[in-house]
Amino acid sequence: MDSRNEISFSDLGEIEYGAAWTFQEKLLQENLAEKAIYRQVPGSAYAANTRHHLLFCAHPAVYTLGKSGKPEHLLANEQEREEMHVSFYKTNRGGDITFHGPGQIVCYPILDLEYFFTDLGRYMRSLEEVIIQALAPFGIKGERLPGATGVWLDAGTPKARKICAMGVRCSRWVTMHGFALNVNTDLNYFNRIVPCGIVDKGVTSMKAELEENVDIAIVKEALLASFGNVFNAAINRTQPEIITA
Repeated sequence: MDSRNEISFSDLGEIEYGAAWTFQEKLLQENLAEKAIYRQVPGSAYAANTRHHLLFCAHPAVYTLGKSGKPEHLLANEQEREEMHVSFYKTNRGGDITFHGPGQIVCYPILDLEYFFTDLGRYMRSLEEVIIQALAPFGIKGERLPGATGVWLDAGTPKARKICAMGVRCSRWVTMHGFALNVNTDLNYFNRIVPCGIVDKGVTSMKAELEENVDIAIVKEALLASFGNVFNAAINRTQPEIITA
């Protein structure tokens, strides 16, 4: 394993979506600044002084719309959102609309892909593989659905349903945003959007599939193990920074 493929992991706990977005942008811009001053010697290995980060968190109830998403896929108007205590953000990630809230594990990798592979499609498939491997010990078979991102159950059947949504941004091969795994998520919130812009398929959670609450701490450990395995990286635990909105 290349020592430069060490990833600093931090669990931010529950944090407002905007504050987490700002923090991600800070880490991304720090890496872009390092890449800007890096000059590769012809014939030498890539050696920019960038850092890889992996953030776990949960958000208070929020709908987020990706830059390619359709506003009409948000079915709840402003008054309804206020009554539901759900905020709304237009973001700079890919993808359409989704929901984040309590009972969900949101993962934001800030990686310099030049230390891994410069292939965004492969990166998305790798994130999917992280989820698929993490779900397996719980007896849940995660799958890919051709033509769609994320992780699905019973893909390719009339019962296909999404358990993990994904949307990323990549700038000069530095990533941000990531995925949201429904663990004990209240799925009723998805009834007020067209999740990921897909009208003919459902959404599920680990709780719904297993018919019981799932220990989120155990799921986080499974995700960390699979992330390190898929990306062939050492995960170093760090103390989270104090973040203010």
